[in-house]
Amino acid sequence: MARIAGVDLPRNKRIDIALTYVHGIGKTTAKKMLSDLDISPETKSDQLSEEIVAKIREYLEKGISVEGDLRRKVGMNIKRLIDLHTYRGLRHRKGLPVRGQRTRSNSRTRKGPRKTVAGKVSVKTLK
Repeated sequence: MARIAGVDLPRNKRIDIALTYVHGIGKTTAKKMLSDLDISPETKSDQLSEEIVAKIREYLEKGISVEGDLRRKVGMNIKRLIDLHTYRGLRHRKGLPVRGQRTRSNSRTRKGPRKTVAGKVSVKTLK
């Protein structure tokens, strides 16, 4: 089993799909990487030799930030927004949608399950 950037690649999958299991690598990046390294995208991940895995690791170390480094970078960017008291930072702090989505009827993923407030009229009864 190939281990790249601290992630075990799944067995018996095409290498271009298996690489997307690494945080920071999508389909486009995986295909570009494989074309740069002259590796066939149809190759199964459990058929990779050690030298091919070493080439992929080296390619990732040179140009692409993945896994822990990328997560740390994104976390620091969010922390910077919060510290600067920007609008986006305040939305992150409150746990609300950051990119302008409506919150009256949606955004249950960010807000969590509904909390009933006593004495408040619901939207459904107004209609």
